[in-house]
Amino acid sequence: MDTDSVFDPWSPGFAADPYPGYARLRAAGRVLWSGRLGQWLVPHHADVRALLGDRRLGRTYRHRFTHEEFGRTPPPAAHEPFHVLDGNGLLDLEGDDHARVRRLVAKAFTPRTVAGLAPAVRRLAGELVDGLVADGGGDLIEAVAEPLPVAVIAEMLGVPAADRSLLRPWSAAICAMYEPDRDEGTARRAVHASLEFSAYLRELIADRRARPGDDIVSALTAVHDGGGRLSEQETVSTCALLLNAGHEASVNATGNGWLALFRHPDRLAALRADPALLPGAVEELLRYDTPLQLFERWVLDDIEIDGTVLARGAKVALLFGSANHDPARFPDPGRLDLTRKDNAHLSFGAGIHYCLGAPLARLELAASLQALLGRAPGLRPAGEPERKPGYVMRGLRRLPVAC
Repeated sequence: MDTDSVFDPWSPGFAADPYPGYARLRAAGRVLWSGRLGQWLVPHHADVRALLGDRRLGRTYRHRFTHEEFGRTPPPAAHEPFHVLDGNGLLDLEGDDHARVRRLVAKAFTPRTVAGLAPAVRRLAGELVDGLVADGGGDLIEAVAEPLPVAVIAEMLGVPAADRSLLRPWSAAICAMYEPDRDEGTARRAVHASLEFSAYLRELIADRRARPGDDIVSALTAVHDGGGRLSEQETVSTCALLLNAGHEASVNATGNGWLALFRHPDRLAALRADPALLPGAVEELLRYDTPLQLFERWVLDDIEIDGTVLARGAKVALLFGSANHDPARFPDPGRLDLTRKDNAHLSFGAGIHYCLGAPLARLELAASLQALLGRAPGLRPAGEPERKPGYVMRGLRRLPVAC
C-alpha cells in the first residue's frame, strides 16, 4: 500500500473525515512509513497506548543529545522565539525537568481543586447558553464553546478579563506550527505570537511577583522566587501551555461533539430524555471525533515493532484518532454509542505526558452539554458547519445553530 496516498493530511477530504483512511492504515500494518512526512505512523490502539508509556521515546531529545548527535538539523534561527517558548513548557520537557515542573503544576489540577470549580463553571455555562437562547441562536463556537474554557483557564491563571481576547489569536498562531503543512508564513506568525505572548506573560509574572494573588501564576512565581526550582522561562512557557492547552481541547471537543449529535438525532434525543447518560456521553464524544488527532515522539533508543526497527533519531506519529476507532479495542467504533462501556479512549494521551487538565476539560464539556440540553431543548443546526484549517487540532471554526 502507498501510505502517502491514504494518509494525506494536506487533503481537504482527509482532514474532513480521516477515519476511513485510518481503517486502511490499520489493515495495512502496525507501523507504516510516511515518506511525505518523514516519520513512522502508528495506527493501532494497543501500540499507541504502549508507546505513550515507553521511555525509549520522548517528546524531545535535547535532554540527551545535541541536534548533531541526534542527526537532526537545528531549526532556523529566525524560529527561535517559538522553540524557546514551546520547548520549555511541561509538554515538551523530559526527565527530571518534566517531573519537577509537573509536580508543581499538578497542584492546580487535583480532583479536589477541579471539583471546587464546578459550581462556577456550571454557572458560567448557563449564562452563556442563556445569551445564545436570548439571541435565538447564533454560532455555537463563538457563543458557548470558546468563551467557557477561555474564561475558566484565564481565571485560574489570573489573566484579567480585559486581556482574554488576546489569547485565542496567539494560541491559534502557535498551534498552527503543529500541523504537517506549515509553511514559512505559518512560522512567521507563530514567532510573532510567541514574542507577544512571552512579553505579556513576563509582565503578568512581574505583577504577580509584586502583588501575588490566588492564582497559578502567583503560585509558580512564588516557587521561582523562593526555591529557585522554576526558571522564569519555564514559568512563561508553562503558563503559555496551560492557556493554550487549557482551552483548545475543550473548544474542539464541544464543537465536534455537537456536530456528531446533530448528525445522530436519535442519540441526541436519548441524551435529552435521560440526563444520566451525560457522563458516558462526554467520554464517547471525546472518542468519536478526537480533538487531537496526532501526537509526535522522537525515538531515543531503537525500538522494534512487528519486525520493523524504528532507529534512534526517527520521528513517530501516534495516531490518536485512529487508535480511538480501532475495532480491536472498541466494538463497532464507527457507531456513536453514548452507553459505551470501558471507553478507554486516548484523547488525553497516557504516560507521563497524560493531560493534567483532563478533569477540567471533562467538567467543561459536561457543563456546556448540560446547559445546552436543559436551557436550549430546541437547539438545532442552522447552516453548514465550517471546519478549522489543519488536521492535527481537529475542530470547528463555526457551528451555526437555532434555538
